[in-house]
Amino acid sequence: MSETAVFRALADPTRRQILQYLKTGELAAGEIVDRLPISGPSVSRHLAILKSAGLVNERRAGNRILYRLDADRLALTVTDFISAVCPAQIVLRRRGRGAR
Repeated sequence: MSETAVFRALADPTRRQILQYLKTGELAAGEIVDRLPISGPSVSRHLAILKSAGLVNERRAGNRILYRLDADRLALTVTDFISAVCPAQIVLRRRGRGAR
């Protein structure tokens, strides 16, 4: 699960919308399909991409598969990226300029 896979997964607006739905709790694929204007197979492909990027976990509950957001994975990846691109010294310097 690379940082690249996470950002590729986040590049698609449908996948970002799915993550928005999952931030409130687990949902079955059918519940996600009901909220989106796309087909079940398309939602399944999006979920597979999110899962392979490590942004979504799944668990079986009877004959259903429930999906949930891995918020920690998302937060760590974005934080690592921001730290690499925008070191703390740059952020602190800008804050100092704004305080003048």
